[in-house]
Parts: sequence; structure tokens; C-alpha cells
Amino acid sequence: MIKVKTGVRLGLIRSIMIMPYIGFGNDKEIYFLVRVLKDRNIGNAQGEDGAWHNFKKMYKRFSSWKIPNVKVKAVFQGSEQIAITDEEGYAEFHIPIPEGFRPTQNWEIVQLELIDKVRPRQGKVTAFNKIFMPLNHLEYGIISDIDDTIVPTGATRLWEMLKTTFFGNAYSRIPFPGVAAFYKALEKGRDDIKSNPLFYVSSSPWNLYDFLMEFMDVHQIPKGPLMLRDIGLSRDHLIAGSHFDHKLTQVEKIFSFFSDIPFILIGDSGQHDPEIYLQVIKDFPGRVKMIYIRDVKADRIQQVEDIRLEMKQLGVSMLLVKDTMEAARHALSKGWILDQDLKDIGISKQEDEQSG
Repeated sequence: MIKVKTGVRLGLIRSIMIMPYIGFGNDKEIYFLVRVLKDRNIGNAQGEDGAWHNFKKMYKRFSSWKIPNVKVKAVFQGSEQIAITDEEGYAEFHIPIPEGFRPTQNWEIVQLELIDKVRPRQGKVTAFNKIFMPLNHLEYGIISDIDDTIVPTGATRLWEMLKTTFFGNAYSRIPFPGVAAFYKALEKGRDDIKSNPLFYVSSSPWNLYDFLMEFMDVHQIPKGPLMLRDIGLSRDHLIAGSHFDHKLTQVEKIFSFFSDIPFILIGDSGQHDPEIYLQVIKDFPGRVKMIYIRDVKADRIQQVEDIRLEMKQLGVSMLLVKDTMEAARHALSKGWILDQDLKDIGISKQEDEQSG
């Protein structure tokens, strides 16, 4: 691969961008990642975009020119920290909470700036990132898979997954009916305040981050930090590990970061989410409130049932559901969402089915 300096000299790298990934904080620190790249100039999707147009945008995402070994400065509430990008262009930040700072809103802002000069006449390269900060009225957290949990992708069928990934866009990818309304209800909980944090953990690569964020925005799915996976050999060598190891590591990182709240875990039966969540129950006893698994793979019924029984012995229930309403009705029966929200989920599910 051509080195960055050569790319600059040949005029192949004309502008630089900082790609921020939504982070989260507790009473001790905030945590987030950024990536420094050649500016891909992808732009937002349009509903009328065709397959070839979508493919060209996706190609840009996966052919990103990473900028290694450069300094990025982050400023949060007056505190500064500088991190150096690794060989894949990533930089990781753990910024201590400034003394006396108390969040008054769920989302705080971090200012970002590239310190090093990569190309002549570069100018200032800046960005900002959003950080989820918990307030006092958290009831529980929600951790959800994405592929075949929120949106059908055919993740267990390679060609179908590649086709939907590379030739679709945020408008053409349609979530399972009722998902957005259900996640909004969980976000509000019983106190009707949008404060319960949502985290999305997936084995999709970081290259799809902006695509997935746009997808959530288009379909009004509540925003939250995305914990994705690198397709290079850095960032903890995640590509060398399995789907299981990656997701387990990320889920347990969230559990450790927010150590004083229980979690509802949502996944599907197709890619070993039940096995991953079983291990979480064992590693964090008493912390899992409920597990909802979307049934997408018939040949794993017995395996999933065996895991459900083992979870039950450990004091945690797992519900295998065919659609969103099953999970929503159960959540209402447990007092985790409001009566009106169940009605809204039902209406939303019908509208989604009609429009889909």
C-alpha cells in the first residue's frame, strides 16, 4: 500500500478528517475513540439513490486512507488530553472527569483537533464528539446487537449480507417492524424520562459507523454509542479474535464502566448472542435484568433452549421472540415500560409493516 507521505506528494490525499465515535462517561472518566482518515467526502444518502451509487459510497468507506502516528487533542470541560493514532488511524481517549464537574444533561461535547501537519496548506482539522453522561434517574441500561436484531441482514448467509451491505443505504435498509418504538420505550422506562442508556454492540467494522448512525437517524432509532470491530490488525487485534470474543469484550467493558445499574440485553439466535450473554451472566452475577433474543435461525432452537435453561438456573430469564411485540408485552408486564408506549409500539409496528 502507498504510504501517506507518498499519497500526499502524488496529490491523492487532499484533505484530512477526524472521524469521532460516540463515547460515554461515568463519575470518574469519559471514554471514546476517534480515527484520522483522508476525507472521504461521502455525504448523506438519499432515498432515491441506486445500487451503483450506494456501492461507490460503500467502496469509499472500505478504501479509507488511514493516517497513523499523528497527534489528536481532545478538550473536555477544560481538561486536555493528546493521543497518537495507531497504524490503522485510531486514537483512544480516557479523560478524567474534572474536579467539581457534574453533568446536567445526558449528552456532553468534546472538542477535537489534529495537532500534526499531514499535508501542505492543511489548515485546521477539527471535529466534535458526543459523550453520553448518566444522570440520577437511570433505571437500567440496554445493550443491543444490530445485525438481525434491529435490521435484517442475513448475517448467517454471506452473499445476502454482502448484497445488503454494499448495495443498500440508510433508506433501503429497513429495521424490523416496531423496533424504533420499542427502543424509545426502553430509553424512557417507567419515569418517562429519556435517560436510560442504549449501547449497540456489533461485529460490523468501524468502516460502517457513519452508515449505521445515519440508518438510526433515518429510522428514528434512539442514538447510543456503537461498539464495532476493526478489520485491520490493530485496536486490540480484534480481527484476529472471534465474533464471540469481540462482543463479549465490548459488553463487559460497558458493564464494568457502569457498575451500579442492571442491563437488558437484546440479540438474535443467529450469531451466538445467547452464548455471549450467558457468559456475561456468569461474569457479572446479579447485573443482567432480562435477555430478549430474536428467533432468526430455526436450526439452533435446541441449542438456544439449553442456554435458556442454564440461564434460568442462574436466576436470569431469556425470552425467545418472533417479533418486537412479544418483547414489548413482556417488558410492560414487568413494569419496565409504560402502557401508552405498548400501544405506540403496536401502532408503529403496523405502520412499519405496511410501509415495508
